[in-house]
Amino acid sequence: MQPLPINTLFAQLNIRCAEDADLIAMEGDGEYSHFRRLFADTYQQAELGLAKIWVAELDHTGLIGQLMVSLKGNRPELADGKTRAYVFGFRVRPAYRNLGIGGMIMQTVENDLWQNGYQFVTLNVARTNHAARRFYERSGYFVVGDEPGNWSYLDQYGQRHDVHEPAWRMEKRIS
Repeated sequence: MQPLPINTLFAQLNIRCAEDADLIAMEGDGEYSHFRRLFADTYQQAELGLAKIWVAELDHTGLIGQLMVSLKGNRPELADGKTRAYVFGFRVRPAYRNLGIGGMIMQTVENDLWQNGYQFVTLNVARTNHAARRFYERSGYFVVGDEPGNWSYLDQYGQRHDVHEPAWRMEKRIS
């Protein structure tokens, strides 16, 4: 399949808040089905006004990107519900990377946060994910500290998975 020209691609791209019907598509043909409960839990938090899920949809293709935002969580240094929000679960399908789509998603999210009174966006990037760190640095984020990267999730079968993924904490002041 021949890739679309960039202008055509951008004209067919829609970045929007996720709907309930998007949750299965966020699993990426099963690649991320182990995060099914995380997606559903975040969607429930979004319905309560504590989070947002953004998706990038391409006409005749479906979802090609996604990003979740915690607006208020149990760690106020990440997301305090007023001035600080936390980005996580950001991905663009490999075939659509390095085309500017990730930047468009991030800009859309930052604009929405700024319009809603947020001043800072925080995120963690795995220390081994050098390409993502470069992307965030080009987008104006800078390292503000270390993060041990210990977290857990329940997979689609209810099994708990403990993850150890040392990360860099990054932050950006939005305006």
